Formats: sequence, C-alpha cells, structure tokens
Amino acid sequence: MTNTEHRNPLSRPGFIAAAIIVGIILLAAIIVLLTSLARGSDDNTTQPTSNPTSTAPSGDAADKSVCSLPGFDTENTLTNAPDTKWELVGTVAAPADPKGAGPGIIDDGFRSCYAHTAEGALFASINLMAMGTDNRLAPELSKRFLVPGPGQNAALEREKSGENAPGDQNFRAQLAGFKINSYSSDETIVDLVFQVSNSGALVSIPNVLQWSGGDWKGVTDAEGNNPLQPAQVENLGGYIPWSGA
Repeated sequence: MTNTEHRNPLSRPGFIAAAIIVGIILLAAIIVLLTSLARGSDDNTTQPTSNPTSTAPSGDAADKSVCSLPGFDTENTLTNAPDTKWELVGTVAAPADPKGAGPGIIDDGFRSCYAHTAEGALFASINLMAMGTDNRLAPELSKRFLVPGPGQNAALEREKSGENAPGDQNFRAQLAGFKINSYSSDETIVDLVFQVSNSGALVSIPNVLQWSGGDWKGVTDAEGNNPLQPAQVENLGGYIPWSGA
C-alpha cells in the first residue's frame, strides 16, 4: 500500500468496502463514485435551507406516515441536533424516536416509518445506512427502501449479479454530524458526516430521499447510482455535530 493510500481514506480498502455497503442502501456504483471524486467533481453540494417554518398537520392522506407518526414539514425546521436515544444497528449507532421522528416500525430488524418532517428524513437516512452494515438485512434493502422505478429496477439487477454485495464488516465508522442541504415535503438531501474509527478521518455522504408510499425512501438515478458523491472533509464546519457516542 502506498503512502497516499494511508493518508487518504477514500482510497483505502476499508472505505471502499463501507461505501459499497452504503451503495446497497442508496444503490451507488462505488467505482463510478470514486472515479468521479478523483476527477475533483464539485457539484455534490446544495446550500442548506435556512428559513424554518412550524410543523403543522397535513390534510392529504398521501402526506401521512404509514404508521401515523405526527408532524408535517413543508420547509426545513431542523436547526439543532435532535434530542434522541441511540441504538446500535449493525455496526452503527442510529437514532430512535418511535413516537416522534421514527422509526415507528421495527420488524425483524428492518426499521421503517418516519415522520414527514426534516427530522424524520434525517433519522431515516442514518437508519438506512446503519442497516446496510448488517449482512442479514442488506439483501432486502433495495426492495424495501428505494423509490420504485427504473433506478430501483437497475439496483435490484445489480444485486442479482453480485455487484452490490456487502463489504468488509470489520470497517467501522460512526456519525459525527449532519446538515440538511435542501428540503421540501417531496424530496430532501441529507448530508451525513461519518468519522472513520481507525483513522479519525471525516467523510461526507449526501443522501437523496423522497417521500413515497407514506415514508422516506432512497433515490437513485436511472442506472441505480447514487446521484451525489461522497467526499472527505477536513472538519465539521458548516455541519451540526451529532453522534451517539
């Protein structure tokens, strides 16, 4: 292994394995992601929404969560780290608020039903990624937690071919912070920063989520790739620090 590989966690086998795990959830093609990152692409950042509004109930049945969790945001209301309990899911500490942000349903380890709010989207994003570190859950994640359409179909085909097989479970990373890059009641971009346990490096992984069938679900492009790219960050400047540690 070269000195560059030691310095840059994005090129280490551990990070690649973890990114493949993330790809199972978000159905990113990790080779495409890392190749684009190496080219220095800088189009993966959207400015955060800065005008919070009060949470209000929605009258549209399609806006209600599948397990009737309260809340409905039309704009980002999340400006501080939520107060929550944390549960170990796979190898990642994930937030849990079963009567608030979610998950409102836990069935054989699968965690679903989140509030139709910015906080619900945040909780969904972290829990989805955490489930991807559990090999017992990973084979079903694309079917259960992706928005139906061509992207989901492409992702399922990749899984059949073994392209999105789970990676090295010895890799460890934990949430360090987040920001809501954009939010509407239909779609949100949640940017999560994870700290790699063995090196302390910080890695930003933006997730696109869409409200579909009464829950927040992952979005891919038509080829089943993650629309946005992971990137190493130097610090938590611009992010809200938050972790289960």
